[in-house]
Amino acid sequence: MNPIDELGRLFAEEGTRDYFGEPVSQAAHMLQAAALAERDGAPEPLVAAALLHDIGHFHGLVTGAELMRGTDNRHGDTGADWLGRWFGAAVCEPVRLHVDAKRYLCAVEPGYHDRLSDASKYTLSVQGGPMTAAEAEAFAAGPHAADAVRLRRWDEAAKDPKADVPPFDRYRPMLQRQLLDNRE
Repeated sequence: MNPIDELGRLFAEEGTRDYFGEPVSQAAHMLQAAALAERDGAPEPLVAAALLHDIGHFHGLVTGAELMRGTDNRHGDTGADWLGRWFGAAVCEPVRLHVDAKRYLCAVEPGYHDRLSDASKYTLSVQGGPMTAAEAEAFAAGPHAADAVRLRRWDEAAKDPKADVPPFDRYRPMLQRQLLDNRE
């Protein structure tokens, strides 16, 4: 199966499920994140990362439902590893690091934690809580940290049940351009 068709199927099927304590579906959340990234003029690989950042909730031994029951599903790693079959680091690494970016922002930005939704505060506690100063310093020095932080901000903002966003099919050409087979 074409990977973009597989992604489209995931958005149309698993993506219609509730987004773990948020007022939107998982697909609506990810589509909103992509729309916010586009609005902010993000490069295509980062828009793709925003669109696909929570795909790891659909794969792996531990799902998003288990995350809400207190088991870290490591969905950033699971999603990035799964997507890595088709996409490069500019797409996959912000996906991998978006949970660490939440932990980082809670450690270094006063008031960030207070702006998180209740569900995001809960998952933060399961995912390791705010980073220590040493962890934050190491994270910030990483090659994809800035993109992961941008993605994290869109992630937190992408929970509006009234948002009007393009459907998944609108992103198919962009995703096609990001496939490893289509890049030089």
